[in-house]
Amino acid sequence: MTCERRRVLFLVPSLISGGAERVFSTLLRHLDRERFEIHLAVLEAKGAYMRDVPEDVIVHDLKVSRIRYAMLSLIRITRKVRPDAVLSTLVYLNLQLLLVRPFLPAGTRVFVRESTMASIFLAQDTRHPTILPWIYRHLYPKADRIVCLSDAMIHDLAEHFSLPREKLVRIYNPLDLEMIRRMADIDGNPYSSPGPHLVAAGRLSREKGFDLLLNSMPSVLEALPRARLSILGEGPLEAELKGRARELGVAEAVEFPGLQQNPWRYFKYADVFILPSRYEGLPNALLEALALGTQAVVADSPGAMREIEDAGEQMVLVDPESPDALAKAILYQCGRSNALGHPRQRTDTFLKKFGLQDVVKAYSELLLA
Repeated sequence: MTCERRRVLFLVPSLISGGAERVFSTLLRHLDRERFEIHLAVLEAKGAYMRDVPEDVIVHDLKVSRIRYAMLSLIRITRKVRPDAVLSTLVYLNLQLLLVRPFLPAGTRVFVRESTMASIFLAQDTRHPTILPWIYRHLYPKADRIVCLSDAMIHDLAEHFSLPREKLVRIYNPLDLEMIRRMADIDGNPYSSPGPHLVAAGRLSREKGFDLLLNSMPSVLEALPRARLSILGEGPLEAELKGRARELGVAEAVEFPGLQQNPWRYFKYADVFILPSRYEGLPNALLEALALGTQAVVADSPGAMREIEDAGEQMVLVDPESPDALAKAILYQCGRSNALGHPRQRTDTFLKKFGLQDVVKAYSELLLA
């Protein structure tokens, strides 16, 4: 006799781009249909990852332009779907969902997925220096469980916001090794110059630290005049970063290819992947680059960096907020990459804790609890 399927509503602002959106896209594809009836609610049904939503997922377009306008839509959709569980991601949507929880159907379990180091994120929010921390402390405990992407995030929420540890559960982001390696072989090498080739990826915003990476490039080019840097992604600082590259005299060595549907081929054929972030939750792009055997230089900023450090010599940690440290480590890793050549050996042992099956199992157990 089969058990009745649990009805689950996934809630995300959009599927345009980003690590959280990619995680939800992966979960939608891999959760067991014999155990779950899956619904997806988005503020606007658009974005690159919409094409990855399986046909059997019931999509609800809330048709609102901003999270602040979503309150009534959240109440309506939960009363329409009547889910056993709702799983939300990204902070402002999480807070909105928890704010309307008293109006959700009785018995609906609410799970929120935290995507960043909250204390640092809020410390840099000059618009609401006291309101948001207060909201975290008083709204987040209303969730049945809070999914954290690393042990560092659990510690951050417990220490800075006094959230009960029994409500905090660590589930790493899923790493779909088979898909990443298959996609990395499609369309071949994107680089045409001799290199060495450096790559970074992420939203073009302050927390990603791309300004620090650009500041390191004059020293890199002094030692390696043919080095070329590609920064993949979109964001509010695109024009500012391009202007900074011109000011530093490195614009000819730096390109901004924009948001890529297949970033993995850039990762695979690069000599070094660089993560200069000021803080991170759990950097998907770094895990993917390591899975493709690429040498990495990573700023030792708050977040899950130490939990990924098992990558060994493939990954070098450097002082955060230090262009000089980035430059020295980039030159070191370029030397190692040249010595290793292509294809490079991969060490997959440390990647097992981010394995797709284990992560999907953890989410399944959470939603079935």
